Amino acid sequence: MTVAIATAMAGKAVEVAGEPVRAAVAELSRRVRERFRGRPSAEEALVRAAGDPAPDRIATLASAIEYLMAEDTEFGAEARNLWNQAQTNAAATNDGVVNVLNGQAGKMIQLRDVHGDLNIG
Repeated sequence: MTVAIATAMAGKAVEVAGEPVRAAVAELSRRVRERFRGRPSAEEALVRAAGDPAPDRIATLASAIEYLMAEDTEFGAEARNLWNQAQTNAAATNDGVVNVLNGQAGKMIQLRDVHGDLNIG
């Protein structure tokens, strides 16, 4: 979640599943920007990621977002709730595929229209 928000805040295209998720990321980005005001290190992380959205700068910005959510637990709960609502509403269209993963996974596979045998392992 925080990487998607950081990516959107840095101005890169966010590859998310459908309009509800894009809208949630945009709203979360707006709220995070508001909360970053007056926090020099967070503002700097945002400026650096927006100037050069390299993976390490996105990761630094995501860390600043995570810190903000941990520091302000009410905001953190709000952000997770908004994100979870959007995930619940995600839907595939035009032969698309939606994959919603909450938490961490060491390995994950997403498939669509497998014709024939499939052996994993």
